[in-house]
Amino acid sequence: MPNKFEAGTFDCIVIGAGHAGVEAALASARMGASTLVLTLNIDMIAFMPCNPSIGGPAKGIVVREIDALGGAMGKVIDKTHIQMRMLNTRKGPAVRALRAQLDKVLYQQEMKRILEETENLTLQQASVDELIVEDGEVKGVITQVGAVYRAKTVIVTTGTFLRGEILIGDLRYSSGPNNQMPSIKLADNLRELGFEMVRFKTGTPPRINSRTIDYSQTEIQPGDEEPRAFSYETTEFIMDQLPCWLTYTSPLTHEIINENLRLSPMYSGEEVGPGPRYCPSIEDKIVRFNDKSRHQIFLEPEGRNTEEVYVQGLSTSLPEHIQHRLIASVPGLEKAKMMRAGYAIEYDAIIPTQLKPTLETKKIRGLYTAGQLNGTSGYEEAAGQGLLAGANAAARALGKEEFILARSDGYMGVLIDDLVTKGTSEPYRLLTSRAEYRLLLRHDNADLRLTELGYEVGLVSEERYQKYVEKKQQIDDELKRLRDLTVKPSEFVNEVLAETESTALKEPMKAAHILKRPEVTYDQVARMIQSDVELSPEVIEQVEIFTKYEGYIEKSMQQVERMKKMEDKKIPHDIDYDAITGIANEAKAELNKVRPLSIAQASRMPGVNPADVSILLVYIEQGKIAKVSS
Repeated sequence: MPNKFEAGTFDCIVIGAGHAGVEAALASARMGASTLVLTLNIDMIAFMPCNPSIGGPAKGIVVREIDALGGAMGKVIDKTHIQMRMLNTRKGPAVRALRAQLDKVLYQQEMKRILEETENLTLQQASVDELIVEDGEVKGVITQVGAVYRAKTVIVTTGTFLRGEILIGDLRYSSGPNNQMPSIKLADNLRELGFEMVRFKTGTPPRINSRTIDYSQTEIQPGDEEPRAFSYETTEFIMDQLPCWLTYTSPLTHEIINENLRLSPMYSGEEVGPGPRYCPSIEDKIVRFNDKSRHQIFLEPEGRNTEEVYVQGLSTSLPEHIQHRLIASVPGLEKAKMMRAGYAIEYDAIIPTQLKPTLETKKIRGLYTAGQLNGTSGYEEAAGQGLLAGANAAARALGKEEFILARSDGYMGVLIDDLVTKGTSEPYRLLTSRAEYRLLLRHDNADLRLTELGYEVGLVSEERYQKYVEKKQQIDDELKRLRDLTVKPSEFVNEVLAETESTALKEPMKAAHILKRPEVTYDQVARMIQSDVELSPEVIEQVEIFTKYEGYIEKSMQQVERMKKMEDKKIPHDIDYDAITGIANEAKAELNKVRPLSIAQASRMPGVNPADVSILLVYIEQGKIAKVSS
């Protein structure tokens, strides 16, 4: 063990600089906390070891929420993407989401620059071996070389590095993603401190040389011609986009996999942690969906200045010589040259029911965790957790109130509530179906939902907040104008309505009621009731969505209010569940493990049924609850 030496004191230390780490550090620094980032390799900040794309259903909305809270991910995407597409445009606003293909090197470089230029933030390359814990509270960290950094709070965002192991066929070796150095001693230290850990797995496909692809056998997938952006602050748009390409597996692909399935670590009988259900390897797809004759393969460029192409849909841990054959079996890739082999990576994750909704650990005060360490998959889920962990760690260090998002506030609230309340038996991925209030949690309104909350805790600047206030006022004013103004029948009005085959007006009608018609657009109504005020497309979008979906939105808001009443019914932190008669033993075990903060959280827990909740509620309201002896 090297000699220890005092290296510095900070309000907050962030271990790791992946997508969770950078947002955690930036949030902490924005709130005024002196923040130290310790990362294994400064050149790998915000590295994307898997698909260099961000967004999609639910995930893209998380990026918008991060931006609404002052985070960096959306802004950096807008500066470094090579393609942007809005998904589900033919469906309702609740499921629309942006997805961007990124230049992975430019993304890293831009995020590194932002960290380096941020006030209150110090960036240091180091490997953390141990947490300093005294009397159940974290006090700092010790690095591999013996440097002792003191801090009021620490956030661990180690991704897939904790005891990481690469799997390719029967080859297994200690490594972080992309052959980086793994974190072994910190993983051991967390176990020594009493944390329950699990082993999870994820994987990545081969990369191939673009010049060796026969694109004539594939289908082009261009970006949107309309300017798109993740950040509400973006004003300059990248329109010089690169296409992606679509092809499919062939019968030969399936034959090769079935013949060599025993060579895959997941099917060889070797013990391997569970992988992400919604992003399976090609081996899993062939086995689980054996009725399908082919599977989609997307060819996605990794940047503007590289020939590497990511073969999405062909994630595999089969031996490298089999991977060569797999690639050649795909139409268009018969002569493709592999530049990097695919692999699986197995790693330690913390069981997330050991966390509070602030992402502070229940076991050690001042210690927070975020990202894949908490059992999630995906860059977006990691970044969202990082931002909230950073905000709460800074708040604790500075003596401010904690910052918790409810499920009705955003997908980030859904994500964290699912993790700390239900836990996860596999790498967790956000889906629109996980959000019961998804009509309220849309891509288009993230700023209206979260900017004010972010401003109140110090995450959002005054300038950004004032722009939000102005936008909100314009929306409110225009909604009121549409409700107040009456449109009278006329030849011109009916000609406008006829453009979309809408029924002619026969009697006076409020402008808002006309806009409620599914086929009528805001532009049509605006021509009927002209205004001197010029509104932005973003304001018009909000006015149109709220008017058309007003009834559904109000119904969802009523559900939110009912749930808030349950959220307000707090459960004493030292309640003795074993002393409550009538609650099922399974429910008592779960309640003792998670120790929910409210009746609402208890109602969402697996193993706790409505009858258990009713009994618990009665006991709390009677105020005669036995307390756990300290």
